[in-house]
Amino acid sequence: MNPAAHIAFRVAAAFVALGLGGALIAALVGLVLSNMGPVAGASLSLCAKDAVVPAGGKDYLAQNNVWNAETPQCITVGDQSLRIESAGHDASPDGAPAATPSLLKGCHWQECTDVGGLPVQVSAMPRVTSNWVSSQVDTGVFNAAYVVWFHRGPVAEGTPDGAEMVIWLRSRGGVRPGGVLLAREITISDARWNVWLARDQGRVRITYERIDEATAVKDLDISAFTGDSVERGLVSPDWYLIAVEAGFNLWRGGAGNAIENFSVSVDGQKPK
Repeated sequence: MNPAAHIAFRVAAAFVALGLGGALIAALVGLVLSNMGPVAGASLSLCAKDAVVPAGGKDYLAQNNVWNAETPQCITVGDQSLRIESAGHDASPDGAPAATPSLLKGCHWQECTDVGGLPVQVSAMPRVTSNWVSSQVDTGVFNAAYVVWFHRGPVAEGTPDGAEMVIWLRSRGGVRPGGVLLAREITISDARWNVWLARDQGRVRITYERIDEATAVKDLDISAFTGDSVERGLVSPDWYLIAVEAGFNLWRGGAGNAIENFSVSVDGQKPK
């Protein structure tokens, strides 16, 4: 029996002992289960535009994150996994995406995981790596990318005010990174990248656009990208890495894209 079912069984037994009716017991047990979020082997459907839930436990969060549109979107969240079930977006690829459904470790605004090693000050950053396996459709307009958030303090009470570092793995439909091209075909973490710089909402956005597109990465070296941004004067050693996020920026469509697995390891710790 999984932990949620075990707890629900004990709750039901306690209610029976109190002499409560069957219908009331069922309702109360459902309330217990609905408040526990996804557990290993379970899945949960999210359609609210700003919904955030644990992704299989307290170490990762999933967010539907429809932040620039009013069009509908639903995702299914599992254990460190996410699938876009429907997406009705039709945003212009020349502007910002409609939504960014994603998984994350760390703090996204006030929502935080049991971070285990994050936040970490850039000047004292250990090796931070990530694994990501995705499946992607060949329709719609979207990209698949990491977003690594930096803040001037260890916790962002609002929008992070340091830098937004995007590690762009693949796109379709003609979308390109915004801003100015700073460098071509540099090598980081065993792949080649173009480097772009833009400024947005008072912070810098550095985008590393992969030359050879990928739908999966193993031991992607987040700390190496951070070091490159520090050397370019775009990330301050005094800032804090507060979150590592992986997902899809959606302009048009996007249903069928999925994160099969996502994990982050800090300072040699085994990914959870």
